[in-house]
Amino acid sequence: MATTPAFVKKPFASSILLWVRNDQPRQQGMDRWKGPHSKIISATPGFEEYRQIHLAESNPGLWPQTRGVETAIPADRRVDGVAEVAFKSVFSPLSGRQQTKLAYADEVNLFRRTLLYAGPPYSARWYKVAGPGERAGARALIYLRKREDVGTGAFRKIVTNRLVPALAGAGALKELRTQVFMPWREGLWNTPNVAHDNPLDQQFHASLMFGFADAEALRAFFGGDAVAKLSAKLPAFASAVHAYEVDEALTYVEDGKVLPDYRS
Repeated sequence: MATTPAFVKKPFASSILLWVRNDQPRQQGMDRWKGPHSKIISATPGFEEYRQIHLAESNPGLWPQTRGVETAIPADRRVDGVAEVAFKSVFSPLSGRQQTKLAYADEVNLFRRTLLYAGPPYSARWYKVAGPGERAGARALIYLRKREDVGTGAFRKIVTNRLVPALAGAGALKELRTQVFMPWREGLWNTPNVAHDNPLDQQFHASLMFGFADAEALRAFFGGDAVAKLSAKLPAFASAVHAYEVDEALTYVEDGKVLPDYRS
């Protein structure tokens, strides 16, 4: 039986899913996010880490087709990027309210929809899976939607105690991070003139970040036996598994310090 790798951090974390405006070139919005917008966010006090996850423009879904589970990512809900934030403490969001107002004001310039997902304090997991000096050269970001008849507590245990061990032992991972979200609430990130629509049947309940040595290792993982075996068990607890290929993972704040330039 696979064992769960040790985690090195249990941060207080949140994720903001982002869709860039579609009335201008996609890359224009992604570049503004990477540049001017990142400086606004990085200056927010109370961050332990701030990372931008830029998702590939073509993302039909890496997870193999599974009966009873949505694995093809719908084009009209396909996410462009994710802002990952880890806070120094549960009180940190309060200290950053003034800077957040500046972020609110700028969002309309590059995004058409933003959705904030958060888990209970210190419920995220950053696992130790890479050897000394090893870094991820390719990544996949997976969003899970639970079945309606599966409770949040039961789903959290499935992700932590069954899903993570099954996948972690199969792919020579260089990065592994997980989040299980609290039920999504409207109004937590209510930026003006930006859409925040999130129908119940489109909401997510957990995310997994997998890092691999390179793109070849990523492809082998999703085409391998572990994913195939797990796919047969997914319908019991999941209604959707959207596996995105990541173009870039850019770190702007690390260990509570703003970096002079982003680190990829």
